[in-house]
Amino acid sequence: MSEKILVIGANGQIGTELVVALRGIHGVDKVVASDINNPTYAIRNSGPYELVNVLDKDNLHHIFDKYRPTQVYLLAAILSAVGEQKPKMAWDLNMTGLIHVLDFAVEFKTAKVFWPSSIAVFGPHSPQFNTPQYCVMDPNTVYGFSKLAGERWAEYYFVKHGLDIRSIRYPGLIGWKASPGGGTTDYAVHIFHEALKKGKYESFLSADTALPMMYMEDAIRATINLMDAPAEQIKIRSSYNLAGISFTPAQLADEIKKHIPSFEMGYVNTDPRQAIADSWPKSIDDSSARQDWGWKLEYDLPKMTADMLENLKKVL
Repeated sequence: MSEKILVIGANGQIGTELVVALRGIHGVDKVVASDINNPTYAIRNSGPYELVNVLDKDNLHHIFDKYRPTQVYLLAAILSAVGEQKPKMAWDLNMTGLIHVLDFAVEFKTAKVFWPSSIAVFGPHSPQFNTPQYCVMDPNTVYGFSKLAGERWAEYYFVKHGLDIRSIRYPGLIGWKASPGGGTTDYAVHIFHEALKKGKYESFLSADTALPMMYMEDAIRATINLMDAPAEQIKIRSSYNLAGISFTPAQLADEIKKHIPSFEMGYVNTDPRQAIADSWPKSIDDSSARQDWGWKLEYDLPKMTADMLENLKKVL
């Protein structure tokens, strides 16, 4: 079957890299990038591009009708820290946008849909270490409970409509190709930029705040591997746990110092993102992803740090 892939939210941290990867696999003309804003990078001129607002139902319907996508990746979202500043806007975008895409995927018989969830679905009463696939989930951020509600909608559309929807609960994502989008884990991207530009960084999370993180190369590979897996191997239709590298700001700073010995790390005493981070898991059990569709991590902390610094030097 000839694929026609629609990526919604292509300007974001994941979208910028996913579009390039998908075009490399399927061909430039087979992957339509879309976002609410025009991009400032090469994607605009390297293949089909559409302005899309997931809240504009008529506009979105037109795009589905025009391209009849066989696969849709819905990446448009407001993330955790920004979501706490604009809670109702975050809920509307994260929920209504998902429902629109699910409805049109059913109407136009889209073969597969990818929608990202997050470790933000867990909360203060979830097990913090080796957090299992199934456990108490009591998120206390708008981003977190919009993602948890989205997981229920995803499974509902699979059960009620037979929609082949697939999802990953991403940990914090670290990449060098795009700017972070307002998440609680964004310190782990900012720190590399500041280390190279200023030789110092002030973290908004405390030195000992451990969080699951993942290098973008691994996240993109996991996403494509999940979507390429035979449907009978996908046993979870809410969202798969995905573990990366759990580390603290202090541990990341120590790793950077191996490459930039003069690097200095400081810490902000109070920041609202600290409370969000404290409610999230410290490490994740992703055995279901490994068993069902063969997930395997490639980048540990030393390998990721070296690759981030090497690539950022070229673009800063």
